[in-house]
Amino acid sequence: MGRRLGKYTRDNTKCMLQVNGVRLIDRMLEQLCRLGLSRLVMVVGYKGKELMDYIGDRYEDRLHIEFTENPVYDKTNNIYSLALVKDKMVEDDTLLIESDLILDDSLFQMILDDPYPNLALVAKYETWMDGTMVRIDKENNIVNFVPKKAFKYSEVDSYFKTVNVYKFSQEFSTKVYVPFLDAYCKVMGNNEYYEQVLRVITLLDQANLKALPIGDKPWYEIDDVQDKDIAEAIFSPAEDKLQKYHVRYGGYWRFPKMLDFCYLVNPFFPPKRMRDELRANFDELLTQYPSGMAVNSLLAGKYFGISSQYVVVGNGAAELIKSMMEHLVGGGSKVGIVYPTFEEYPHRLPQDAIVPYYPDQPDLRYSTDDLKAFYGSKDIKALLLINPDNPSGNYIPKDDVLSLAEWCDKREIKLVVDESFVDFSDAGPANSLLNDSILEANPGLLVMKSISKSYGVPGLRLGVLAGADTALLDKMKKDVAIWNINSFAEFYMQIFNKYESFYKNACGKFVNERNRFAERLSAIPYLRVIPSQANYFLCKVTDIFTSRQLTERMLNQYNILIKDCDNKTGLEGQNYVRIAIRDQQDNDRLIEALQALC
Repeated sequence: MGRRLGKYTRDNTKCMLQVNGVRLIDRMLEQLCRLGLSRLVMVVGYKGKELMDYIGDRYEDRLHIEFTENPVYDKTNNIYSLALVKDKMVEDDTLLIESDLILDDSLFQMILDDPYPNLALVAKYETWMDGTMVRIDKENNIVNFVPKKAFKYSEVDSYFKTVNVYKFSQEFSTKVYVPFLDAYCKVMGNNEYYEQVLRVITLLDQANLKALPIGDKPWYEIDDVQDKDIAEAIFSPAEDKLQKYHVRYGGYWRFPKMLDFCYLVNPFFPPKRMRDELRANFDELLTQYPSGMAVNSLLAGKYFGISSQYVVVGNGAAELIKSMMEHLVGGGSKVGIVYPTFEEYPHRLPQDAIVPYYPDQPDLRYSTDDLKAFYGSKDIKALLLINPDNPSGNYIPKDDVLSLAEWCDKREIKLVVDESFVDFSDAGPANSLLNDSILEANPGLLVMKSISKSYGVPGLRLGVLAGADTALLDKMKKDVAIWNINSFAEFYMQIFNKYESFYKNACGKFVNERNRFAERLSAIPYLRVIPSQANYFLCKVTDIFTSRQLTERMLNQYNILIKDCDNKTGLEGQNYVRIAIRDQQDNDRLIEALQALC
């Protein structure tokens, strides 16, 4: 009945749901038509007449379809629907399929081509999966069915999820499955699941049922509106898939087989011990309120070694960017912004409040002298410097930034330095401006830092803004909610200093991996890699592809997501892509994919 799908199943059964404009039942029937099946037996219940009328005789010349109706679908479960057609199962070999599935075209042929007569398609457990799990041995024999009640998160590494596509031989159905099905229904009733029968058979060592792991082949089971949304991304046409992923703005853990080189985080932090400490306190943190801004400012001050009155904590840097930009602009004042840039800043400003600077040096390089020369004659109230810059990776040394801060102070210009990536520079955290003496000596300096990016914890949503302009910071503290960060983020800040040496070591490991990755990436003949002091490379796609074509091919052929920068202001039509730097294993997988496209 698909109650969790709301309006989508109000007048139709689940298999009539449209995914990217195609009904599940049409997609599946087209797949089954190619298999040379002798017949298809479809058990219908909720809105069954509407389904039968819809199918009509459209498939008559390719697939013989028979219908069986379950008149008590609302009082029984799938064990009864299957029992209604048990006589059909003993007449021939059988594929047993559930209709709320969307599957890669190859999976049906895969199970038919396998010589073993009794098989269940299975997929390695992933966090989105729900329902019946199985355990298998080294020979892919199913040794146990694990129902929901017996599921243990501590054992997920050993679980496979049933894809709900089975192949039974006529002999297995006749001698084993149907007799057990009859007995189970007599004892347990009709409001059960047919997988329970397989579980009993397995426990009695009577199954002779093997698993057929599907590897990375895509599939999804659609039970609710989020399932529909995810399925539409996974099974979108090649020309639409990139857009489907980008509009999500993250949440890619729902697609565990995808490798994300688009979003930017530290691949070497936090360490396992710190993660274990967070896990150990999970129950307490989940059930307790976090502290307010005063306490969290104190923690952030301790985190970075600065006074608490000089820092405001945000639910990610994005929350602080919004508040800060609104306070900086007013009365027709202007803000200097270097393009291309991190778009969150200019998006928070009226277009006529921006005074843009476009570097004209090779590889988007620019210095503080360039900024002084350009903005010296401009009437601006604030100047934004992202350092290292995003997406170019351009880096201005610390002493030069301080020189620019002094220059801005003399002109009563606020200098906003976003140093979210500075810890990835060669000198690491030593390049940070988060220091009381620096902030006090430069009262017009504001330093933004995304903890998500530098410290590898984007799920916690943490960022800070620091400066000696306490009047501005106090206004911003009133902008945000009283509990703007959660208990997990607060606890993370509380324990960080115990792991500071791990962090410095992680930054050193990162610089080494960046150098290695740069060398390998530079060997790709159709890419020109721009030097970077950040955790990403901006690359010019020089031939063979456009940036859009390369991005689409990486996603559609290799399930790897990179950033097409063609829509960034200042890079339009120039064929640039941005590639994040991950650990060695992931980076090498990306290199292999890029090489395969040569």
